[in-house]
Amino acid sequence: MQYTKPKRIGELLPRLFNDPFIVAKITEANLPEVWAKVAGDIAARYTSEVSFRRGIMTVCITSSVLRHELFMQRSELKDKVNAASRMPIVRELIVK
Repeated sequence: MQYTKPKRIGELLPRLFNDPFIVAKITEANLPEVWAKVAGDIAARYTSEVSFRRGIMTVCITSSVLRHELFMQRSELKDKVNAASRMPIVRELIVK
């Protein structure tokens, strides 16, 4: 594919938002909101931090009882986060 200089910003935006790197970074930035939606209101309320690095999403939960329950469901939650993100970005979910 040969690069052609865009004449207007309207021509540049579709290219930008179709770039796999940009799409992955936008998806990564939206993970806290996706987590809140997937995990539910109660889990979101007890979530103190959501971080992501190299395919590993780490979620810090302040309630020990809820932490244990989410730990047991981490595989299903990972699949739900990936489905809601429309991209298999999370390889592993750590609940701590």
